[in-house]
Amino acid sequence: MATTRTPLLSNDRDSLRSSSSSSSITRKEQRRRHDLTRYISFASAITSCLCAGSITAYSLYGHLFQERLRYTQLQVNIVVIAAEIALYLPVSLFGYICDRVGPAPLSFASAILFAVGYLLAAFTYRSGAKDVYGYTAERGWPLAVMVTAFVIIGCATTLMYLSAVTTCAKNFGKGKHKGLALASPIAAFGLSGMWQSQVGSRILYEKRLDGSRGDVDVFKFFVFLAGTLLVVGMAGTFFLKIVDEEELIDEAVEELERSGLLEDSAFFRGAERGYGSFESGSDEELAESRRAEEVKAHADEEARKKTWLLNEETRRFLKDHTMWWLAAGFFFVSGPGEAFITNLGTIIGTLYPPYPEPNRLPTTAATHVSIVAVTSTAARIIFGTLTDLLAPPSTTHHYASASNSLASLPPRSSSRFYISRVTFLLLSAIFLSLGQVLLASGLIQNHGERFWLVSSLIGSGYGSLFSLTPLMISVIWGVENFGTNWGIVAMVPAAGATFWGVVYSQVYQMAAKAKSSSLHGGVGGEEEDILCYGKECYAPTFWAMAVSVWIGCALWIWAWKGPGGWSRRGIPV
Repeated sequence: MATTRTPLLSNDRDSLRSSSSSSSITRKEQRRRHDLTRYISFASAITSCLCAGSITAYSLYGHLFQERLRYTQLQVNIVVIAAEIALYLPVSLFGYICDRVGPAPLSFASAILFAVGYLLAAFTYRSGAKDVYGYTAERGWPLAVMVTAFVIIGCATTLMYLSAVTTCAKNFGKGKHKGLALASPIAAFGLSGMWQSQVGSRILYEKRLDGSRGDVDVFKFFVFLAGTLLVVGMAGTFFLKIVDEEELIDEAVEELERSGLLEDSAFFRGAERGYGSFESGSDEELAESRRAEEVKAHADEEARKKTWLLNEETRRFLKDHTMWWLAAGFFFVSGPGEAFITNLGTIIGTLYPPYPEPNRLPTTAATHVSIVAVTSTAARIIFGTLTDLLAPPSTTHHYASASNSLASLPPRSSSRFYISRVTFLLLSAIFLSLGQVLLASGLIQNHGERFWLVSSLIGSGYGSLFSLTPLMISVIWGVENFGTNWGIVAMVPAAGATFWGVVYSQVYQMAAKAKSSSLHGGVGGEEEDILCYGKECYAPTFWAMAVSVWIGCALWIWAWKGPGGWSRRGIPV
C-alpha cells in the first residue's frame, strides 16, 4: 500500500512546486515587461521635454519682432506674456485631465497645437518683416494674429510638458531616486531652448549682404519647430504610459484608511455591495455571464475608487494652508526669472549704443539663451541628485493626523546628516537674486563679456526652482494626484511673469523716451522712441525683482517653520 501512495504524494508535491515555479516565472516576466514599459516611457518623456521648451528660445528672435516687425517693447512683451498665460493658467485643468485619462491624449493634442501655432506664427512674421535689405511690401498681419499663435504654442507647451513630467513622477515616485527621475525631464525641458537656439543661429540663419552669418531666419525656424514638435508629440502618444497605477491608488486608499480619514466618506459608506445575483443553475452560459458581470463590476469599482481618491486628494491639497504659502512664494520668485529669460535679447541690446557693428558685439542673445539653458539643466540635475542623497527620506503621505506625523519622522537613533529640501529651494532663490542684483548694480553696462555671470546665476536659480518645487509637492502630498497638485501651483508664474514683463516694458519705454527727449530737444524719431540704451532701461526693474525674490523666501520659511508648518507637523521635507 505504501508503495502505491508514495507516488501520489510525490506527484502532489511536484504539482505544487511546478505551480509555484510557474507563478514565480509569470510574476518575473510581468515585472520585466513593466520595467521595460517604464523605461521606454522615461525615454519618450525625456525626448518630449527636450523639444517642448521651444518658448524658452524666444529671446533668440524677440528683438527681431522689434526691429523687423516694428513692434514696440510692450508689444514684444504682449506676445510672450500671452504665451506664458496660456502656458501656466491651464496647467491645473490639463493636470486634472492627465491624472484621469493618462498622458497619451495630452501628447497627441500638443503635437497638433504646436504645428498649428508655429505655422501661424511663421506666416504672420513673413507677412510684415523687413528683409536683410530693409524692405517690406506691407505692414503685415495684425499683432492679434501673432498673439493668437503664441497662445496656441503656450497651451501646446503645457500639454507636452505635463504629459512627460507626470509620467515620470508616477512611474518612479515610489523609488529611491525620485528626485533625479523628476529632475531629468524638467532638466531636458531647459535644454530644449539651448539646442533649438543653436540650430536657429548656426543653421537656419540669414546671410548678410557681405555673405556673413546674420540673425536667425525666423520663418524657417518656426517651420522647423512645427515639424519637429509634431513628430515628437505623436511619438509620445504611443510611448508615454503609466505603470502599476492601480497599486498607487490602492496604497493611497489604504493609507487614508489607516489615518482614520475615511470614516465620513460617502464612497466607502456605499462600497458594501455585491456584484448582483443570478438564479441557481449549472448552465455554463449563466456561469460565464456571472464572471463577465463580476469583471465589469470590478473595473467600474476601480474606476470609481480612482475618481474618488483623486478628488479627495485635490480637496485636501487645497485645504492645506502651507500649500498656499508655497504657491505665494513661488509667485514672488518665479516671475522675475521668467521676465529675465523672455527679455534677455532686449536687455543685451541696452548694454551698448544702438546700431554698432554686429561683428564687434562681445556677446549675442543666442549665446546667453544657451548659457541659461545649460546652467538651468545642470542645476536641475545637481539639486535633484543632492536631494536624493541628503534630504530626509519620505515614503508616505502626510495627512493631518498625529500618528502619521510621528510615523513620518526619521528614527531617533539615526545619526545620519540630513539637509532639508527647503534649504535647497532657498539656495536656488539666492542664486536668482544674486544675478538680479549684479545686473541692477550696473557692473555689466558696457561690459557684455561679463553678462555670462548674470545668465549663469539666474539660469541656475530658475532651473533648480522648477525642479525642487514639483519635487516637494510629490514628497508632501504624494504622486497619485501629482498632475493636478503641481498644475495648481504652476499657475502662479503666469501672474508673476505678466506683472514683471509689463514693469520691465514700461521702465524700458520710459527710459527710451526720456533719452530721446534729452538728445533731440523733445522731438525724437521712431527709432529713438522704440530702442533704449543704458542702465536706466533695466536697473529699477531688477532691484525690485531682487526684493520680490526675498519676499518669496520669507514665505517659504513660514510654510516650513511657522505655526502648522511642515516642520511642526513632522513632515520630513
